[in-house]
Amino acid sequence: MAGLGKFLVRRALTFIPTLIGVTLIVFIIAYVIPANPVRAWAGGEKASQAAIEMIKKEYHLDQPWYDQYLFLVKGLFTNSLLDPLNQEPVFTNIGNRFIVTFQLALFAFFFVVLIGLPLGIISALKRNSATDMVLRIIALIFISTPIYVIAYLFIWLFFIHWNATTLAGIPPNPPHQITHVPVVDDILTLNWSNLVQQVKRFWLPGFTLGIAAAGVLMRFTRNSFLEAYSRDSTLFLKAKGVPKSRLYRHVLKNALVPVITILALQFGGLLAGTPITETVFNLPGIGRYALQAIMYLDFPALIGVTFLYAIVFVTANLVADILYAIIDPRVRF
Repeated sequence: MAGLGKFLVRRALTFIPTLIGVTLIVFIIAYVIPANPVRAWAGGEKASQAAIEMIKKEYHLDQPWYDQYLFLVKGLFTNSLLDPLNQEPVFTNIGNRFIVTFQLALFAFFFVVLIGLPLGIISALKRNSATDMVLRIIALIFISTPIYVIAYLFIWLFFIHWNATTLAGIPPNPPHQITHVPVVDDILTLNWSNLVQQVKRFWLPGFTLGIAAAGVLMRFTRNSFLEAYSRDSTLFLKAKGVPKSRLYRHVLKNALVPVITILALQFGGLLAGTPITETVFNLPGIGRYALQAIMYLDFPALIGVTFLYAIVFVTANLVADILYAIIDPRVRF
């Protein structure tokens, strides 16, 4: 346990420089862009010079770049940094949208596991067969196809053609909230009518978001299963005449060790990979907020979203490292 504690401390110490580096890079990119965000914030071409000067002073844009950066970072940590477009704190805006993005990522993660793991195992068991070839081709298609193409194809198929989903609005939150994630609270409080509404609204964007990650997981599971199947311990069990069911349980147990860590990273990627999906399916989440920030040169909001994405990825990496360190103690040292 002492070795695990030291390992976690080393990993946690990478948090701070990573977050600083990410926010600094985004700030520098925004700083050197040849655009005038202040005029856009003040109302465009009709903005008065007095309004422009007031905004410059409020956001320290008349100060050196390092002073501007410190102002932004301090504002993020104290939630005093205001979005210039609606005068609400940036993290308040992000917090209001986070639940939508988190729930979308949960649906996507469900489909990733439901599709990727079984098909990866089937592909490994049917190695070099027609089934294996078909599954690998399907996975490659979904991995390589742009997500907006998949999204519009699924909308035409499941919404227009089969009417199997809804794309308007967001279902109401359940009256009794425990986790503040509607679909989870509906399950915990047995609110089945609202759960049906949540599923009908989120299953298709979740399926769209997760289908490419499911293809990645399928290929990774297949390779991991085949690698575990070719180990000396597996050959020894085969030589002993162990039944196939027991043999496959042994192989699966060893094959899932790296898969579990990949799943932690994939969930972080799903949380941060929602902009296009949320835009196409009209979901008011963080990804759509980030795209709007880019369109309107809303640099404080963009820095805030980037800061959150950095926290998500660093946390996902930390969780993956913890899981791997628990499963395989050799990586702790």
